[in-house]
Formats: sequence, structure tokens, C-alpha cells
Amino acid sequence: MPVIQLSAKNLQKKIASDEVPLLLDVREPDEFQFAHIAGSKLIPLNQISQRLNEIDSSKDCVVICHHGIRSQQAAAYLVHVGLTNIFNLSGGIEAWSLDCDSTVLRY
Repeated sequence: MPVIQLSAKNLQKKIASDEVPLLLDVREPDEFQFAHIAGSKLIPLNQISQRLNEIDSSKDCVVICHHGIRSQQAAAYLVHVGLTNIFNLSGGIEAWSLDCDSTVLRY
């Protein structure tokens, strides 16, 4: 089952709705500290398999990284292990900063 790609603008709409998704940021702690979407949960890519129990499977999960490559890997893994409602933020935090919230720093 392929991972559903979600644009930054569509994520913005999801966040504004009544059912806010889990925002799962898979970047490294220093990247997260520099810039992240408010309300995001940090689980670095290399810790995903050990921390699956921290992912709330009852809600949509949007996986986030810098440009959308690491998050695609993480999202594919989550789908592979049986989680549903998994989305990849296409273009990553970079797209979010450019298209939705310029206060989120770019790097």
C-alpha cells in the first residue's frame, strides 16, 4: 500500500479541522530545535522501530522531515508494520515554511 502524499497547504487545512493529526517529526533533535511545526512530536528516524508504542494509531499521522525523503521512509515503514492513516508531508518542513508559515525557519 503506497504512502499518501500530503501538501503543506492540505496539512494546514487538516490542522485547522476538528481532527488534528499526529505530527510526527523524524528529523534529528538539533534540526527539530531549530525549526518545527507547533505541536509536532519528535521521534528521529533511527528510533521509529523502538518507539512505535508512542504513535497513536487512532488518529491520522503526518510524518515530517526536512524535504520529505526521510519522512517517506518512515511513513513506508509505518504502513509496512500495519499502521493506517499514514501521510507523508510532501516537501517537508521546507514546504511548510514556504507555503504556510514563514515564521518557521528554513535551513
